Amino acid sequence: MAGRLDGLTIVIVDDDIDIAEAMDEVLSAEGATTHVVHDGNAAVEAVAQHKPQLVVLDMMLPGRSGFLVLEKIKGEEGSPSVVMLTANEGKRHQAYAGSLGVDRYLLKPAPMEKLIDTLRELADARAADEVANDVANKGVKKPKK
Repeated sequence: MAGRLDGLTIVIVDDDIDIAEAMDEVLSAEGATTHVVHDGNAAVEAVAQHKPQLVVLDMMLPGRSGFLVLEKIKGEEGSPSVVMLTANEGKRHQAYAGSLGVDRYLLKPAPMEKLIDTLRELADARAADEVANDVANKGVKKPKK
């Protein structure tokens, strides 16, 4: 049986080892290739090394906050879609994450079904954007030399 996240690479970033392991088990069982790290600096390195399509990112992290990780990994072509998963309900934090390019903001404890559905939606949107870009680029004529 195919998993809902087959073919996707996901970096999971959470300093709570139990939460990170639970997400790892569930997302792996859905077919994703997962890489788990527990601090912000390791998150930046893992994204650079593994080139994931998706990142599940906690806000409060040792080494480098989730905001600083987000700032570093977003904004470039091919940057991953990011779900910030946090217990912080503050609207200012959510707005700031949005200004840094977060794709979704979920409050802990988020049900695993909601996380999986959110990741699938982001992956589908990303795939649709890639197809649209491919179609648009095929219609562009290159100048003659």
